[in-house]
Amino acid sequence: MPAALDSSDDLWLSIKQISQSTSDADYIEQLVPVMKGARYNSYLVDAFNEFKSEREAEIERMCNANHQEFVTSVKSLLEVREGTVDMTTHILELNKAIQESIENLAAQKKSLVDSRMVRQNIDETNNAINACLDVLRLANQVHDLLQKKNHYAALRALDELKSIHLKEVSRYKIAELIEKSIPATQDMIGKAVMDDLNTWLFRIRESAQFLGEVAFYYTDVRRSRNQARAEADDRFAKFKLNSAMEMVADETDEFDILSNEEAEINIEFTPLFEAMHIHETLGKSDYFRTEYASNRRRQKDLLIPQTLNLLDEECGDLSSLLESIAGFAIIEKATMSKTDNFRQAVDVDELWDSMCQSAITLITNSLPTVDNDEMLLKIKGRVALFMLTIERWGYSVSTMNSLLLTLFEKYSELLKQRFSEDFSEIVSTDDYMPMPINSVEEYDKVVTVSWYAPDQEREELTFPCVLPFSQMYPLCCIDIRNFLNQIYLFSDDYFQRSTIIDETLRTSLDELLCERVCQSLVDRLSSQYPGQIVQILTNLEHFETACAELEGLLFQARSSPAATGPVMLQATEQFKAAKKTAENRIFELVNSKIDDLIETAEYDWMATKPSTEPSPYMQELTRYLSNIMNSVLLALPNEIKEFIYFDALSHAATAILDLTLDDSIRRITPAAVATLSADTDFLSSFVEGLGSSILKQNLDELLQTVALMGTENTDEYFDVAQRNRKYGKVDNMKGAILIEKVAEGAQVANQLASEKSPAKTGASERFATLGSRFGIR
Repeated sequence: MPAALDSSDDLWLSIKQISQSTSDADYIEQLVPVMKGARYNSYLVDAFNEFKSEREAEIERMCNANHQEFVTSVKSLLEVREGTVDMTTHILELNKAIQESIENLAAQKKSLVDSRMVRQNIDETNNAINACLDVLRLANQVHDLLQKKNHYAALRALDELKSIHLKEVSRYKIAELIEKSIPATQDMIGKAVMDDLNTWLFRIRESAQFLGEVAFYYTDVRRSRNQARAEADDRFAKFKLNSAMEMVADETDEFDILSNEEAEINIEFTPLFEAMHIHETLGKSDYFRTEYASNRRRQKDLLIPQTLNLLDEECGDLSSLLESIAGFAIIEKATMSKTDNFRQAVDVDELWDSMCQSAITLITNSLPTVDNDEMLLKIKGRVALFMLTIERWGYSVSTMNSLLLTLFEKYSELLKQRFSEDFSEIVSTDDYMPMPINSVEEYDKVVTVSWYAPDQEREELTFPCVLPFSQMYPLCCIDIRNFLNQIYLFSDDYFQRSTIIDETLRTSLDELLCERVCQSLVDRLSSQYPGQIVQILTNLEHFETACAELEGLLFQARSSPAATGPVMLQATEQFKAAKKTAENRIFELVNSKIDDLIETAEYDWMATKPSTEPSPYMQELTRYLSNIMNSVLLALPNEIKEFIYFDALSHAATAILDLTLDDSIRRITPAAVATLSADTDFLSSFVEGLGSSILKQNLDELLQTVALMGTENTDEYFDVAQRNRKYGKVDNMKGAILIEKVAEGAQVANQLASEKSPAKTGASERFATLGSRFGIR
């Protein structure tokens, strides 16, 4: 028998705790620490047995102490047992009822299983229907999005339908049907996008003109701003519009022409971006790019009208055309900048060149209807503004230079025509009298506009006074200045062909001065009024001075840096030649008058008694020369007046001398020689009174010839030394002829005198002998 366990032993304590536990499972927790000890493994059963015995002894003690109660308890237990039997019977009956219920329940369960299978089939069918409905709903949603113009969302929904939802219902027929309809739906989306894009293209085409108008306005603002900078600082004067310096100076000016609230313009590119993205998604980028380019070409053709009216004072048709082209080109550049490789530069440049050529053709064909230079200047202004605007967007405007050149040629032609008419009217309506000036203000105006250097200072003048030229000269000077200014007006803004401007100006001005001024004045030299001829000569002299001044002015104003050498006007030489013609015409008129006066000379070459007074024609001749020099020719420069005097006196001397050499006069008496000598002395005295030794020398031949005719010692003439000293100006042949005529005249006079007194024949014989020595009969 195992040894008794110590009450203080851990095993024993554990068993007691197990017996006191309220849970059947707690004993395991109580035994675990006990069983860990190796010494308790063999005594565990013994420990439980001892504990059992101890408990039984305790129960026996308790029973012995309470026997009566135990009996009572047994009795009660029997009663309980009887009740338990009854309860068992009842339980059996209840169990039978339960069995029957279980059978019913099994039948119901089988029915439930069958219904669950049916319901599963229904659920699967319902799920399939719902999936198909989802596909149909998404397909319908695609069409709804199309109707709402939400094309990209429709395409995304269609892609989602194709890549996700159709796979879920791929085993159903509806998936096949919808999948077949996807390409058609994609085409519908593409067509809808193109329809919206065409609507957008139509709107921007309609707004292109307004866009161009705003661009023109902004360019004009920039031009004014640039001019203001140039006026404030000369360093900016050499920088033109659209130059790098101008762009830097304007970089703080933020002006978005495509989106500007002030101008109420907003060009949205969303439809284009959407169409690009959708066609890229559809894999039709190349097709869309080609179709878009074709649409833009068609729209470009719609911008160009069939005809163009250039006669509108406001240039309405031209402005509309150029503004539309500018707006179209700006949108093209904006499209290039906002997209990547969508619009090729070569396509945009091709459209631009085509529009430029169409505009040039329209304008050129309509130019013949324009006959006003001011209107043509307006046309050029619109074209230049167009070029300045479009150049800012990076377009080449070289093709428009030919149009500017055509406009300039037409403009210069119209200007020349208008000023030609003005010059002709000025020349034809002039009074050809020295121009009267009534006030210093009027004098200042004339001097300011004319190329005139007065002989007197302004302070020394007294008014009223007269200027040497007639009124036509300052009027022509005004027209010349206006012509210069208006020609150079064309060079503003953009016209850079300075060499053409300079050359056109020179040739046109030359033509106007030569044909309309100089030639007109020359034509008027046929006048019989010396005063008018003198005034024309004076005007010609001032025009020659003006031409010289113009040459210097044109040289300074020459805008071409490549041009070298002075500017030469043919008009300068032509005015000089015309001045010579006018001088000759004055000589002709004066000499004609002298001839008329000398023709009135009534010399009696066979007179026997000389006249004591100058002949009437000689008095009239000197009076005429005095009057014409002091009145008609007074306005001429002194050198010209002296030259006219010299020529007139030379002509008069020659004409007087020719009277004696006339073949019809065979004899001249000494009395007639004395009369002629008196007339020549009178003429010589008149010339001496003029105070010019040169003019006096002009009469030497006449005076020496008359002196030879009156001398009695004719042998001096045949002595070379004596002749050179006393008769050096006398022509040898003429002198000999006149000596013979005088000798024969003297012989006749002596014969006439012999009738009254004895004849003296020695002189006649001597003259006959001298005549034979020179071969004169």
